[in-house]
Amino acid sequence: MSVKSAVRVLRIFELLSIHKEGLSNKQICTYLKLPQSSASGLIKTLLDENYLSLNESNHFILGAKLIPVGQAAMESFNLSNLGVEDLKALMLRVEETVFMATLVDHELIYIAKIDSNRSIRTSAFLGGKKPLYCTGLGKAYLAYMPHEKRETYIHQTELEPITDHTITDKEELKTKLIDYQKQGYAIDDEENEEGLYCLAAPIFNSTGEIEAAISVAGPKARMLKHEANIVQHVKNTANMISSKLGYRGG
Repeated sequence: MSVKSAVRVLRIFELLSIHKEGLSNKQICTYLKLPQSSASGLIKTLLDENYLSLNESNHFILGAKLIPVGQAAMESFNLSNLGVEDLKALMLRVEETVFMATLVDHELIYIAKIDSNRSIRTSAFLGGKKPLYCTGLGKAYLAYMPHEKRETYIHQTELEPITDHTITDKEELKTKLIDYQKQGYAIDDEENEEGLYCLAAPIFNSTGEIEAAISVAGPKARMLKHEANIVQHVKNTANMISSKLGYRGG
């Protein structure tokens, strides 16, 4: 049975992880539909314990005490530990930045990032969240998601234009996902960040379900020049990590 106050604390953390600009006490209560009388005590306790902080606008943001907690969680996450050497090897082969992400509550969470010596400017960071429909990693997930689950996601999600290249037509997205499933990898063609081109492949667990996805990202012109080679390395690496998870599929 859930403890109400503990659940409220977790919801506050989740809310502020999205609203990095910070929120007032009233805004937190409005978003979470909490009575101010009980939420104020929780928020004050979290502030006193440095799990929350106040920014220059006097709004609540996540506190410094959560940093080592988040880092420890990332370090103990078995999947990223299991694949880190393969991801490093992939980065050395393609000389571009490599990512691994998993799915949490219909959003991508980045659990590994291996930078190359040819750095790229990207908003993706460890622990950061991204939508599924406009990222290579996310579309790899959608392509191999059970049909009903994928249909529900697309039906319920507004495909907001993140860039001028974002696919906002749901039927077009569905067609692309069928193609990605057939070819074994997904593409983000400047759909999430201008100038950035990503190639992503799925990682499967022992039951054949998608467990995570990996991608290679870089400037579009440079990626297109070596696309076929990068695709092969991404798929090979995904297969190696999948086999470590007990996947025995094709």
